[in-house]
Amino acid sequence: MTALATAPLEARNARSGLVVASRLRSTRSMWERLRGLLGHAPLEAGEALLIRPCNGIHTVGMRYPIDVVFVDRAGRIVRLAREVQPLRFIPWVRRAHAVIELPVGMIDASCCAEGDTVEFVAAGVDA
Repeated sequence: MTALATAPLEARNARSGLVVASRLRSTRSMWERLRGLLGHAPLEAGEALLIRPCNGIHTVGMRYPIDVVFVDRAGRIVRLAREVQPLRFIPWVRRAHAVIELPVGMIDASCCAEGDTVEFVAAGVDA
């Protein structure tokens, strides 16, 4: 995923203080937003992809499941989708402005819940 962005971000759950992703890459172009994780190896622990603007996803062509967090412009979680399997669609999430695609299990590991806020900071910056 190193080609997706130059400056890695970290995503944290503001309520719990837990790290959602320690190596969050952001898409830079419309092509990268459309492609998402297609053709990429499964995400490793700590890795994630931030797609913005985005309010819906699909996993057509993927070979592995992912956890998906939909956030509004303020970073507030508006929907969570656990273990989204290949060949699935989540077409439109009201109020969503961005999507964080994560390895399976990271929603629960970071205690994310709808209404929580995800904070985006430069990787390695202390809270």
